[in-house]
Amino acid sequence: MENHIYTTFDKIKDRSAKEVYLKQKGKVLWFTGLSGSGKTTLASALEKRLFELNYFCQILDGDNVRSGINKNLRFTEEDRMENIRRIAEVSKLFMNCGIILICAFISPTNEMRQMAREIIGEEDFLEVFIDTPLEVCEQRDPKGLYKKARAGEIPNFTGVSAPFEIPTKPFMVVENTNPEIDETVREMLKRIIPEVRWDPSEIL
Repeated sequence: MENHIYTTFDKIKDRSAKEVYLKQKGKVLWFTGLSGSGKTTLASALEKRLFELNYFCQILDGDNVRSGINKNLRFTEEDRMENIRRIAEVSKLFMNCGIILICAFISPTNEMRQMAREIIGEEDFLEVFIDTPLEVCEQRDPKGLYKKARAGEIPNFTGVSAPFEIPTKPFMVVENTNPEIDETVREMLKRIIPEVRWDPSEIL
């Protein structure tokens, strides 16, 4: 018996048509780094600046994902992999609508990030390593997680009792120790804008 559960994708407007409509290229900016490194803060500042430049974006981070689509997942190794898999699949759906995704997740292992890269596609997965030293992250500790991890209240906490694997070939490395966030975002935009800029000549 034939399987009829899938949509007929050839009847849906393709990605390029939606990119023309939005006048931008859909991409996934995948922010990775320690807890407290500033991923979500930078993602929010970047989204605001891109929006001011007429780019349409969506942020995905632990708060809006864990409270919704992934609220049934725990923090076991298996569930963390599933968390990233679902995020990557959702990101790909958004991206295929021509939207720029800014994903802010610790995603501590190369295996996790490689899985996301393979789902999203090599050309569209822009890995951004927020390189903030552990001691700075611990000083910030906005949610008190490091304090709990040091006290043994949170097992397998990345950077304390679980490793963070530094990306081997990131699209961009951002050293987030500069208190001037606007300056950091300006430097990021220099690399990002050429990747998301829509060029009408490409469809002629």
